[in-house]
Amino acid sequence: MDLIGIIFILYLAFLLGVGVWTFKFNKTQEDYLLAGRKLGPWITAFSERASGESAWLLLALPGAAITIGLGESWTVVGIIAGIITSWFIIAEKLREETEKYNALTIPEYLHIRFDDSSNIIRLFSAVIIAFFFMFYVSAQFHASGKVLNSLFDLDPVTGISIGAAVIILYTLMGGFFAVAWTDFLQGVLMIGTLVILPIAGFIELSGSENAISTGLASADAVFKNHNNSLFMGREGVDALMIALGGLSWGFGYLGQPHLVIRYMAIRSSKEVRVARIIAIAWALPGITGAFLVGITALIYFGPEYFQNVDPEQSMPLLASKLLHPILAGLFISGAVAAMMSTADSQLLVSTSAVTEDLGVRFKIMDKGLSAVTNSRIFTVILGITAYGVAIFSQYTGKTIFGVVSYAWSGLGSAFGPVLVMTLWWKKTTKQGVIAGLVTGFLTTIIWANIPELKEFITERLISFLFALIAVYIVSLYSRTGLENEN
Repeated sequence: MDLIGIIFILYLAFLLGVGVWTFKFNKTQEDYLLAGRKLGPWITAFSERASGESAWLLLALPGAAITIGLGESWTVVGIIAGIITSWFIIAEKLREETEKYNALTIPEYLHIRFDDSSNIIRLFSAVIIAFFFMFYVSAQFHASGKVLNSLFDLDPVTGISIGAAVIILYTLMGGFFAVAWTDFLQGVLMIGTLVILPIAGFIELSGSENAISTGLASADAVFKNHNNSLFMGREGVDALMIALGGLSWGFGYLGQPHLVIRYMAIRSSKEVRVARIIAIAWALPGITGAFLVGITALIYFGPEYFQNVDPEQSMPLLASKLLHPILAGLFISGAVAAMMSTADSQLLVSTSAVTEDLGVRFKIMDKGLSAVTNSRIFTVILGITAYGVAIFSQYTGKTIFGVVSYAWSGLGSAFGPVLVMTLWWKKTTKQGVIAGLVTGFLTTIIWANIPELKEFITERLISFLFALIAVYIVSLYSRTGLENEN
């Protein structure tokens, strides 16, 4: 085994050690799901960033940059704008509101905020979270298979199995304490990867005839995507749709449950402002760096190379070629860190949806066990389910980018408009919230599965807009009806 492999194994052992160490801190359900609302701004910001930018940032986005080229730069702009917007309009208000209502989850907050005695909001929210996170977590497991395949030449299914086992185990033991503290280190590794690797690549290529424009132009013949064009060679409405499709990634940040839960866990709403600055300072070089990793790999290896090699493996391949084995080992661990930091958070949010929002209200938990024990049981069940979906994706050829896009759209469209309207528009009603949840959920599923619609405009944009309109119209209608009755 080479030095890169040894460092990688030591890193996985460290993660398990953190899980064992934080086991003792999980005495209550609030500890297990929100780290007792005791996180400082640095831990909160790095945890939110590491969790938000999953393996797709270090694997899928570079892969998309290789196959799509400059057209993928709209995604970079959309992501950065979404991160900034979420920290400004969601974070502080949500922290104050969830503490005011003593809510541990987003479904619970909406349930209490609108006094929903029917439990419909809680039920729909929990189902939406469990459904889409099944796909999202599976994408992270799938990513582990790709990284371990490029690192150890392991069969991808074996890699998926190893990654899933480690994630489930340390999330099971450490809860949100383990997630937050490991995310901090993973966030450091990720930003190091995304800044240093492109710089090393450009230094290596300096003086070479393989200029960026030349490399992108040569990729056109291979991928047939007009890689050297911001609009992929399109004009008019089609060009606008290309730009909007990339920018639409930003909408998802307003409603991703595994991200907004970080806002709920920070020590004080006053510390949100410090955390916001840290998170934005991470995002600007981090997101841009991921795109540049793909462009650098395209020029370094050449577009023909990626006809036989998965473009989503470009980051670990580039790190192995350009960097010292110790640094490469750390940065490749950073790719797995990205996957783990998202998967563990999503497992916890899914667990909370089942135990807090379905279990408490609909009596599916074992009353003879403590709340924390029930949570751990469902963490295992949900993790195994996502593992099965990851294996299925491996055999059906699904890309990480595609699976994440689908889940991102469903969660962001269901919860984003609802949270924005609830926090900022006092006329929002229970009926409007239900309409927004259902519209975002169903539009994503329907739109994403009709190729003609998806080709014209992405479900990430259309489902968010439809859900936002649904919350507004139904809230106005239901409020008017209620006022007429009175």
